Amino acid sequence: MTFQDPLPATGRDPLPDPVPLSGCPYKADPYPLYARMREAGPVHRVLFPSGVHAWLVTGYDAAHAALNDDRLGKNHDRGNDRWRARASIMPEPQHSQLQVHLLHQDPPRHTRMRSLLTDAFAPRRVARLRPRLQELADACVDALPENGPADLVAGFAVPFPFQVLAEVIGLPPELAARFDRDWGKVVQPVGPADPGRARYEERLRGLQRYIADVVAHKRAYARDDLLSRLVAARDRHELSQEELDSMVFQLLVAGQEPVTNQITTALIALFRHPEQLARLRADPAALPRAVEELLRYDSAFELTTWRFFDRDSDLHGTRVPAGDSVIVSLCAAHRDPRRFPDADTLDLDRSPNPHLAFGHGVHFCPAAALARAELQITLGTLLSRLPGLRPAVADEDIEWIPAVLGRGTHHLPVTYDRRV
Repeated sequence: MTFQDPLPATGRDPLPDPVPLSGCPYKADPYPLYARMREAGPVHRVLFPSGVHAWLVTGYDAAHAALNDDRLGKNHDRGNDRWRARASIMPEPQHSQLQVHLLHQDPPRHTRMRSLLTDAFAPRRVARLRPRLQELADACVDALPENGPADLVAGFAVPFPFQVLAEVIGLPPELAARFDRDWGKVVQPVGPADPGRARYEERLRGLQRYIADVVAHKRAYARDDLLSRLVAARDRHELSQEELDSMVFQLLVAGQEPVTNQITTALIALFRHPEQLARLRADPAALPRAVEELLRYDSAFELTTWRFFDRDSDLHGTRVPAGDSVIVSLCAAHRDPRRFPDADTLDLDRSPNPHLAFGHGVHFCPAAALARAELQITLGTLLSRLPGLRPAVADEDIEWIPAVLGRGTHHLPVTYDRRV
């Protein structure tokens, strides 16, 4: 991450072309820049820290339309040479072996692969699992110090979603214990000349070996669980080996990291609005609607993954060349005052609340019901069992992750009166 000065948040000076999306001030609070971009138009050329240029969609209506635009495909094969030169930097052979997952596929291949996942994350199954998820959440709180301080990322926001994921997909305890969270950083690739490239490639190889061990274990000890069913689909030739490995990769990394990050953004929003936090502690029945507003107010998925036109196309009045990447800013869409009255206000009673935190259209997150349950259980558990929960650092000292597409924090130091 660079430490460049942020763009001015106010004023009538024209936006640069491209608009740089980098720097610690931007990651800490991107919303003033997104407001300027929305006011100037729905589509802007942007520059990421890696040097990748993309077209960013910022308003709610434009974002909703782009997420449902069947002209925009997700397969990386659509990317042109300009995009591929800087964005497709996960090295071979891992790029070919781990990037064939749902986020990078289009129908009908996407439809076929997605059908293997839906039952595992169906709302009815999530409802049946809620008592077990509550047990896992309580166990994480039991492991926290009796009195603060504590780091809620290391102490709760990391272990709880991973334990939930392991339960849902059938990752056995002995393999779950071996998972290294550092492997999750493979979704933050660095270029070949970056000093951290060797460490990045080491993470990739370690994760790939782990995935091979998971597949081998499930082939030898099949159970009635999602991982076993995916391995069986591979053995029936319904999935290629690359598709299987990529789907396991997606489950292990994308399946829990966003929930970890959303826990941190939700808690920070409540810490900044202590009256809302007190209200939720006093009225747990308000949690379902509050979670929807917290998902809107500061989404862990700040930006979507790449989409591409297969021919030069018009996107809300802007000509986008074939193979250039198009990205939707969910956070910018969620603060659009044309769709959400008082969009910059945290309103836990907001209704309706048609946020796009889980996407929309064919790529709507298949695990949305599970993520909602995790967030409701998290907030209900932490607020009831940690009286006086409050931040232990100044707001400006919170360290936001440098991920390009996501929002969250590395650490969240808190204190509380006692653990009950």
